[in-house]
Amino acid sequence: MTDTLRTPPTAHHERPFLSDPGRWEKERSRALHFGHIRDHTCSDACELVLVYERTGWGWFAWTIPGDGSTPETPHQIGVLAPAATRAQRLALRWLTRRPAQRISLAPIPGSLRLSAAAIALIGLAVGLPAIARGLPVDVALPAVLLAPILAEHLPDRLDARAREQVRSVEGKDAVRYLQRLAALHTYLVQAAASEDRYELHRSAEIGQNLLWDAADLLQARGTHSAPAALIDRERLMHQLADQVAQLLKRSATEHGTADAGQRREAVRPLVPHPPCVRPPTPQHKSSTGPLKGTLLMPPTEPTPAVRTTKVYLLFAHEPYYPGPGTREINTTVVAADSLLHPQVLQPDGARIHDLLTQGRRPGEIIPLSTLTHELNGGADWPTIGDWERVTTDLVRLVRSGNCDALSLGLPEIARALVCTGPHSHVRAYDAAANEFIAYGPTERAAVLTEVDIILTSLVSEHDLWPGNDLIHPQFPHA
Repeated sequence: MTDTLRTPPTAHHERPFLSDPGRWEKERSRALHFGHIRDHTCSDACELVLVYERTGWGWFAWTIPGDGSTPETPHQIGVLAPAATRAQRLALRWLTRRPAQRISLAPIPGSLRLSAAAIALIGLAVGLPAIARGLPVDVALPAVLLAPILAEHLPDRLDARAREQVRSVEGKDAVRYLQRLAALHTYLVQAAASEDRYELHRSAEIGQNLLWDAADLLQARGTHSAPAALIDRERLMHQLADQVAQLLKRSATEHGTADAGQRREAVRPLVPHPPCVRPPTPQHKSSTGPLKGTLLMPPTEPTPAVRTTKVYLLFAHEPYYPGPGTREINTTVVAADSLLHPQVLQPDGARIHDLLTQGRRPGEIIPLSTLTHELNGGADWPTIGDWERVTTDLVRLVRSGNCDALSLGLPEIARALVCTGPHSHVRAYDAAANEFIAYGPTERAAVLTEVDIILTSLVSEHDLWPGNDLIHPQFPHA
């Protein structure tokens, strides 16, 4: 995967309402009549009219230039939380409603919502006759007074609650950065909508998480306090878009040569949440592995004559939590050479390293269960080494920061699949449907593909650092 897109995404969101230009003209006309446009008379105290353009992941808030031109940069960008619930989406719609009209209370400083004033008048019109007909004053008067107060202040309380579900960014530099990310994310979303493939849908989900993380950083710290983290997220988004472009190109080629009546089987997503990624230690750099742009396919039979160290070991382990409030980590991916670390049980680690690097493709992720399958279903593990002790040492190595790793919090079914052999099945009981669902090699390959997508982005700059003072492998590698 490269830093430059082979098929750059269409320029999205460079103008408001690109898909509906007439909407912009309507909103502009309304602002000219009822609001304050952005012109030379604006000051910091000006309350500008914002035109909200909702998207599937958030919104753009555009101002109305006084010279009649179309704005190129939004005034504000809002991002909705990933995997948003219906209530959270309602919060987004509430925040992007049209601003309330207000009535000046001059000569008294301040203003009053038109709705509050209307409710006050209605309350008087209804309350006074009700009192005259015998309704107790201590009942009617509080209702007449409280109704306009609620109409004036309740929307502000609801605004505050709704803002907890979104991250909004203002400021020229921050908005331009998020505008670029939003264009890339829109490309991922459109690609996922164009073809029902798990890899494309998952890329869109990861893009939403990157967009949310970036908005969270910008809202909390700004562009100057977290430049490295923001650059990393934009690079990852570019790499996702690059990989999606390759997938679409490959898919177009496959569809062109396949039988017209053949349908692709949709893969059920098994990893609905983004994994917790342990970033590589920046001071330990190595050459970039040839994993770029490669999607993992089901493992082939090993060819003993070919060896490569540019492979990765995936193994499940006892769950742990890296820190307070973090997600459970139950699966880890390390570079093959981490098995040669002196803090790993030896020579067992070196023997597993030898087995792991035989007949593999560069950049391949090999689950520990695949090695078990190759070792006669695990019967031959005693001739290789104590895999339980080795994986325990690797987890300890990762948690102490003595090597890099991709740390994952896989759901139950996904974790079970990577713990089984390449031809095994996992059955799960669906209580709602009162039936058992079987997951097999196809779903296992989908889980590994998901892991590969994340790992590809992670090692695009430099490979996972295996640690220092590694021992020599038992067999030299070409």
